[in-house]
Amino acid sequence: MDLSFHDDDLAFRDDVRQFLGQALTPALRQAGRNRTSVFQEKESALAWQAILFEKGWLVPDWPVEWGGTGWSVMQRYIFSAECARAEAPMLYPSGLLMCGPALIAYGTDEQKDHYLPRILNGEHFWCQGYSEPGSGSDLASLRTQAVADGDDYVINGTKIWTTFAHHANQMFCLVRTDNDTKPQAGISFLLIDMATPGITVEPIITMAGDHELNQVFFDDVAVPKANRVGAENDGWTVAKYLLEFERQFMPASELRRAFDRVRRLSNDTDASADGSGFRQRLARLDIAVETVQMGELRLLAALGTGGRPGAAASTLTIQKAELKQQINALGVEALGLYGAVHQPEALSPASNQPPVGPADGAAMTPTHLNERMLTIAGGSAEIQRNIVAKAVLGL
Repeated sequence: MDLSFHDDDLAFRDDVRQFLGQALTPALRQAGRNRTSVFQEKESALAWQAILFEKGWLVPDWPVEWGGTGWSVMQRYIFSAECARAEAPMLYPSGLLMCGPALIAYGTDEQKDHYLPRILNGEHFWCQGYSEPGSGSDLASLRTQAVADGDDYVINGTKIWTTFAHHANQMFCLVRTDNDTKPQAGISFLLIDMATPGITVEPIITMAGDHELNQVFFDDVAVPKANRVGAENDGWTVAKYLLEFERQFMPASELRRAFDRVRRLSNDTDASADGSGFRQRLARLDIAVETVQMGELRLLAALGTGGRPGAAASTLTIQKAELKQQINALGVEALGLYGAVHQPEALSPASNQPPVGPADGAAMTPTHLNERMLTIAGGSAEIQRNIVAKAVLGL
């Protein structure tokens, strides 16, 4: 596996830097800096998506016939790293990085023709209907029912922790279509229009003060059977495929961006001079970020030869989530007393309110609080370790 930068790669990097320098407005850069979650707020995410869509650089991992760039593994890595370096807004992943690849792999021609262009142009903004009360990482225990009724399924139940459901106009959803077989074998994968009568979205406010999460209720919601992806009762196959992509959507370059922010904060606040071993801990995190970046390159190399993320995605998910939490915690420590200041107004893209303390500090504590969920979301760290133990170690 050759991971060195060749002359063509360096020329490509220069082209990416030139494009980002022209395309990223000051407002978009500020939005990227002020992001307090793995999810970018909707307005900036869609604005950046529109720019990349027009350029033809929106979905490098998709097949060329559906809008992909045809880039090499190294070019995709360079683009991701340069976007993080330039503090570009994060693209919202549910449609571009999860539902889209699942449709390409398992959707009908009609579904691809209808949904994929709308994912790309931003007309469809997706949310994920997986977790339920009592059915988080253990998705096989989900209870939301879909009962066949002519050409439709009638859905009753609830989904929880549904990110951006209050913004979304589409949901990809797991529902139970058979109660008389083993749990995994009775689940189907449906595409649901969020404007369908009977859907109610209730907000969940996080301890960081964000409205990012929701609970969604279904009361006799009719969904056409034509919206099912894959065979009836085989939704588990589609779901597992999609989760492989969810579990590797936070790129290692995001860890580098977060680490660089903490390093700047430590310089601004002189945290490394307090005798607490801060500089040594910062150095250890720097090495750990570099290690994860190399692991991601190995994964991308496998994908570049037609492979799938598989259990390696779970390994990287654990490493990225735990490392990101360690970086955030060290950032809050670097802020000292400034970390206790609640200043959400300083994070709004439209605000002219200057932050109290270092310029990079306003987003640090909210990020630390929000991203405590990283070792739970997309399958808890314990579940990921079980996957690795079974699929890799054969335990």
